[in-house]
Amino acid sequence: MDHTTRTEIEAATFRRLLEHLDSRKDVQNIDLMNLAGFCRNCLSNWYRAAAEDAGVTLADAEAREIVYGMPYAEWKQHHQR
Repeated sequence: MDHTTRTEIEAATFRRLLEHLDSRKDVQNIDLMNLAGFCRNCLSNWYRAAAEDAGVTLADAEAREIVYGMPYAEWKQHHQR
C-alpha cells in the first residue's frame, strides 16, 4: 500500500470514529477513559499535536470542536451528566 492510500484510509477511519462517537453521546468521557484508556479530549489533544507537527497552529478549543462536532461548552451543556 502506498503512503497516500494509507493516509486516505487512516483519515476515513478517523472520520468514522468521530461519527461513531457523535452517535454515542450517551457514552461519557470517563466511561471511555475507564474502558479504553482514552476519551474525546485525548483525541482532540492528539489532533492538535498532529496539526502542530504539520506546521498548523490549532487552539485546544478548535481541536475539541472538530472532535466533538460543536463547541466543547455546548457539548458539555447538552450531553455531559
